[in-house]
Amino acid sequence: MSAPRVIGVDLGGTKILSGLVERDGTVSAPRERATPTASQAELLAALEDEVAALLGADPAALGIGIPTRPDKRTGRAAGAVNLPLADVDVAGLLRSRFGLPVGVENDGNAAALAEWRLGAGRGAQDLVMLTLGTGVGGGLVLGGRLYRGWAELGHMVVVAGGPPCDGSRRRPGRGSPASCSRHLLARGALRSASG
Repeated sequence: MSAPRVIGVDLGGTKILSGLVERDGTVSAPRERATPTASQAELLAALEDEVAALLGADPAALGIGIPTRPDKRTGRAAGAVNLPLADVDVAGLLRSRFGLPVGVENDGNAAALAEWRLGAGRGAQDLVMLTLGTGVGGGLVLGGRLYRGWAELGHMVVVAGGPPCDGSRRRPGRGSPASCSRHLLARGALRSASG
């Protein structure tokens, strides 16, 4: 890479975090904004705005973490539970707009990789990372390698007979990570307070 830094963006269901990431993992020029969720066009415009705001630092590439399972060959995001994304080529869109290499990764995988390389998981051969935010996600490192198979840690039964996941189309077999998400915890607190 021609520059030691990249632009890193964490596209979440509630907020977009971005900044300049150095090779050692240090983040400078951190930015945060609410995630617009009214439409895919609005969401993608906000993503482009965040990248554009950091271009003055002459980054070598862009890295985007998205709560979806991106196609690793194309960077295309099939869809996301908490975001208005449906079959969009996020990598291609940003590459053509900014002329930089773009990497797109599942946000849970990106978090697991960062923790394994730079955080508490350094030196471990195996690691499980859970991400708790608007939804529940995570990633795995197995045998010293990021596992990129289907391991959606956010879609599994947490409470048998519990409330269904907001992103689930199936009602039978209730119980999901929504039991741990910020939104469902808030709903439960409101129900408890009202009676």
